[in-house]
Amino acid sequence: MHTVVIGGGIIGLTTAYHLLQAGGTVTVVDARATGLGAADVNAGWVVPGDAMPLPGPGAVANALKWMTRSDSPLYIRPSLKLDFLSFMFGMFRASNGRAQRAGLEASLKLAEDSVHLFDDYRADGMDYELHHEGMLMAFQDQELMGHHLGYVDLTSRFGLEPTVLLGDDVRAHEPLLNDSVRGGLYYPKDLHLDPGAFTKALVARLRALGAEIVENAPIDGAEVRDGRVRSVSSGARTFTGDAFLVAAGAWSGNVSKLFGAGVGIPIRPGKGYCIEMAPYGLRSATNLYDSKVAITPFDGRLRIAGTMEFGPLDETINQVRVQAILRAPSGWLRDWEPPTATEISPRAGMRPMAPDGMAVLGRLRKLDNGYVATGHGMMGVTLAPGTARVMTDLILHGRENAVLDPFSPARFRGGR
Repeated sequence: MHTVVIGGGIIGLTTAYHLLQAGGTVTVVDARATGLGAADVNAGWVVPGDAMPLPGPGAVANALKWMTRSDSPLYIRPSLKLDFLSFMFGMFRASNGRAQRAGLEASLKLAEDSVHLFDDYRADGMDYELHHEGMLMAFQDQELMGHHLGYVDLTSRFGLEPTVLLGDDVRAHEPLLNDSVRGGLYYPKDLHLDPGAFTKALVARLRALGAEIVENAPIDGAEVRDGRVRSVSSGARTFTGDAFLVAAGAWSGNVSKLFGAGVGIPIRPGKGYCIEMAPYGLRSATNLYDSKVAITPFDGRLRIAGTMEFGPLDETINQVRVQAILRAPSGWLRDWEPPTATEISPRAGMRPMAPDGMAVLGRLRKLDNGYVATGHGMMGVTLAPGTARVMTDLILHGRENAVLDPFSPARFRGGR
């Protein structure tokens, strides 16, 4: 069975690998060079315990408050366009504790094998930087920490072994934190990896396994007949297959519309940034939770990633937001010295966001052989292996794993 995977980011590439391993054949078609999606500029974390949807209690109130600040952790560019208003209404409806807890539980089920599969990928010959030092969520606000402590029972049930660190215990764990930090949650089983190196290793392995990889070929047309996708096209080139998977990240909504009326998925871009600098000495990946800034220690360098900016599909760099990310650690870490503008080359990436903050996985409406895997937001690396596993079962064998139910496109008008 031959699958055309539209999108060469971490979700499309990982799913292509699992399809090949299960006996299928694959063509990956990317609008630009592979591996340049949101994952390439994110923190590189595999953190199931932090995989809750963005909407939650207080999310809308904070968003409205921060709309007046262009350097805020969450920034929404206001618009009167119908699709924007519909998206924001969906986010408002999902901004409650019950929906967030259900979303976290669904993501924990989807990511249950992630920490093991990244080691399996390396065992299969993929060479990339991978660390097993865990992840620390640090908090300055007692109420915010209390909110996350409310999920410890859930993450414990999935075997993640969270450790609660109160007061000076958090500084005993990470001495570089200053006295403003009230506490933390440490997840010892979490991983972090170099996402750019991982996608490059995936591409090399896919080619070795016989995949066709076509770059710089944006999909601009589709032939659909009798409820089946017959082909997709990029300019004069046509790609045929038995199944078609839309995994184009923040562009997935636009691509899905090519398959006909009522098929489109409501995905909007959430821009994030990353900056790399000299090493700092943190013991593990660290989430400065109140500031929405993620810090990742790699071999010989440190990566800082953060912010969420809802706006158009635009990867240009906003220096105001870059400087806000660089300033944030000074309120958390001892002796923090941000790099100067001449020492850094900030990058931006477009995270694919659904209104309820949940991934969108499953069969596309009205299509027997059309599928979608997108909307992973900030959790693309964490959820990629689980997504690839269940989507491979669905595409090759028609098995609709119950894990997919909360992520079904059917939850949207225009879904199945």
